[in-house]
Amino acid sequence: MTPSREISRLIEIMAALRTPVTGCPWDLDQDFVTISPYTIEEAYEVVDAIARGDLDDLREELGDLLLQVVYHAQMASEQNAFDFGDVVEAITRKMIRRHPHVFADKDGNLASSHVKEVWDRIKAEEKAERAARRPPEDAPSHKSLLSGVKAGQPALTRAMELQRKASTVGFDWNDPRAVLQKIREEADEIEAALDRNDKQEIAEETGDLMFALVNLARHVDTDPESALRVTNAKFERRFAYIERTLEAQGRTLEQASLAEMDALWNAAKGEEKLVSEGGKEASR
Repeated sequence: MTPSREISRLIEIMAALRTPVTGCPWDLDQDFVTISPYTIEEAYEVVDAIARGDLDDLREELGDLLLQVVYHAQMASEQNAFDFGDVVEAITRKMIRRHPHVFADKDGNLASSHVKEVWDRIKAEEKAERAARRPPEDAPSHKSLLSGVKAGQPALTRAMELQRKASTVGFDWNDPRAVLQKIREEADEIEAALDRNDKQEIAEETGDLMFALVNLARHVDTDPESALRVTNAKFERRFAYIERTLEAQGRTLEQASLAEMDALWNAAKGEEKLVSEGGKEASR
């Protein structure tokens, strides 16, 4: 089988990988649940390539993400639920319906300020139609303010959206310092759970602390995912400094004590601070 620019070839490859006996044993063992984490991971890698401005990498990562769509569609096809063509038809229908100002004349030419209003109205109509198609036993008994927050989002993003939604009816703090106090309370509760050595409670209280941290990020207009990505890069940078310094001394990480590594970590922080202050001075 040869590479191709046509989507049909990718669909054929995926079908071959999932063919019993002749296919790939690993691919044959997968289902929607086991593949889902890879789908999320590939979406994050697309975002990472964009953040780095690496268009070659972006091309590769978009291909990986597209494979996830084809993979899920192939598994659905095997269950006679839907196939890749159905996925394409559904999204094209949705895009045409949500852009009447482009593909139809009934709403005329809309100003950009009105496009979102139309988009939200049509999304609400589609949601109501999907709800009407559900069996009665699947319909929620209570219409919650938070029901519109998508469940499939990354946890940090969904926490932010849940908080924003609740804030529209006044369920919110007015001062970031109040959120900071909540963070301290949650940290104290984790400490108490540690004293009791209750693993389930520790996990639950840790989640509460993370939720409070997301709330703080929201109140100071910071995206928690982006903030954490920056901190991850900072951690990698400083840890690499420890590795390079020890290597220059002819030593390994395993040969260094925690106190020595901590001292090198602080040295890395000091160097970053000098560089940062030097940059600020030069820009004046």
